[in-house]
Amino acid sequence: MSGTFVGMPAFPVAAHEAVGNTTLRANLRHATHTIRDKRAKAVAELDDWALLREAGKQIKDHTLRHLDTYLVQLEEAVTAAGGVVHWATDADEANRIVTRLAKETGESEVVKVKSMATQEIGLNEALEAAGIAAYETDLAELIVQLGHDRPSHILVPAIHRNRGEIRDIFAKEMGEWGRPAPEGLTDTPAELAEAARLHLREKFLRAKVGISGANFMVAETGTLVVVESEGNGRMCLTLPETLISVVGIEKIVPTWRDLEVFLQTLPRSSTAERMNPYTSMWTGTSDTETADGPRVFHLVLIDNGRTDTLADEVGRQALRCIRCSACLNVCPVYERAGGHAYGSVYPGPIGAILSPQLRGTASEIDASLPYASSLCGACYEVCPVAIDIPEVLVHLRERVVQGGPATRQGNRVVLKPAKGHAAERAAMRAAGWAFVHPGALRAGQRVASRTRRFHPRTLPGPGRAWSATRDLPQVPAEPFRDWWQRTHGKKESGK
Repeated sequence: MSGTFVGMPAFPVAAHEAVGNTTLRANLRHATHTIRDKRAKAVAELDDWALLREAGKQIKDHTLRHLDTYLVQLEEAVTAAGGVVHWATDADEANRIVTRLAKETGESEVVKVKSMATQEIGLNEALEAAGIAAYETDLAELIVQLGHDRPSHILVPAIHRNRGEIRDIFAKEMGEWGRPAPEGLTDTPAELAEAARLHLREKFLRAKVGISGANFMVAETGTLVVVESEGNGRMCLTLPETLISVVGIEKIVPTWRDLEVFLQTLPRSSTAERMNPYTSMWTGTSDTETADGPRVFHLVLIDNGRTDTLADEVGRQALRCIRCSACLNVCPVYERAGGHAYGSVYPGPIGAILSPQLRGTASEIDASLPYASSLCGACYEVCPVAIDIPEVLVHLRERVVQGGPATRQGNRVVLKPAKGHAAERAAMRAAGWAFVHPGALRAGQRVASRTRRFHPRTLPGPGRAWSATRDLPQVPAEPFRDWWQRTHGKKESGK
């Protein structure tokens, strides 16, 4: 990935600051609970939801096992349909490719469909550095862009903003980006939506270049799919002469029929709708100037850490994600901390397992993300492709403690020493030694029991924050081994 948000501290520090923002917490609580309740009702309508969930898991796992085969098939199908496929190893290469393609058109501005992949690689910043203005057209992304802000939710990037804040942003910033907001704009949803529609309409009509991501890519036909609720995506996909789609290699499905599963599970899990209001599909280029769709189509496939993630037998299940955001809306940690605390375009539970794999765990924030969870399991219960997020979180915690991903030196696999978590590693080493030395363990238990009246009620140093809201377990007056020997030992010896 292209890195964390500039200046972001580790999750515990950022979350501590976020939970003190009462407005943010109120916005998050209202939005997540509303979406969560609607989703539960939409899912309950399907008697075969569990079967659809399992089918989605199986399709994704099969595709990931044969990813090389399906990617080649996709490239051949896209090329045969008139498109051009580009391969990008990392964010820098992807940005160079897209920037070059945009500059070759001679245009100085592009319109964008909401895309997590382009946010991941920092494409807007790369285009701006090259003198190309990139305009977000999704309503929530528009709010974030106009507010010089960062997205905080996968589905609703401006979830941390309320209507009053959005009105103020529109009134202050729209004129700097294009058509200004109407005079006397209020915070009613209809007026805000109309202001955004008028502002974006002029951009849609004059744009010659569109940039998108894709929810799915169909290997057998070379078809790309974007699902949305507003219609802005369809405008970006059909009006510009040139379309550049930037997509992660894991977004592929083998056949057209596989879409049947995901076009049922994705809308219900994300927007709580039976189907998305706008489902746009395109294959290659249009044949004539009067036909809908681009006359020039480029597909940029990005790896950016996905191949390394695929090599991890436990962690690879994160690549099943279809970006529905259901896990965020049920997560008690996300609800209180908000998306900015995660230091990534992928917030919430899925971000806590995806970002450390795509970026590695060398940075302070990525090493802290696997701990940004209560391990309650609610995220796993709602995931439409059955990603066991708690399992991956524990797996990544082990990686952090051990020192990150293994490297090979000759015939040896070496783990680089981890930064931080020194106290935890020392405690685990001490416990491991005690468990293989029963005499020492027994002596330690007796000492702990006899000195129990002197034990502190809270932990010292860094552990104080943990014990401030938890009672430390009291040491029993007598170790279990001694109690057993006293109450059962004589009986057993007399048999």
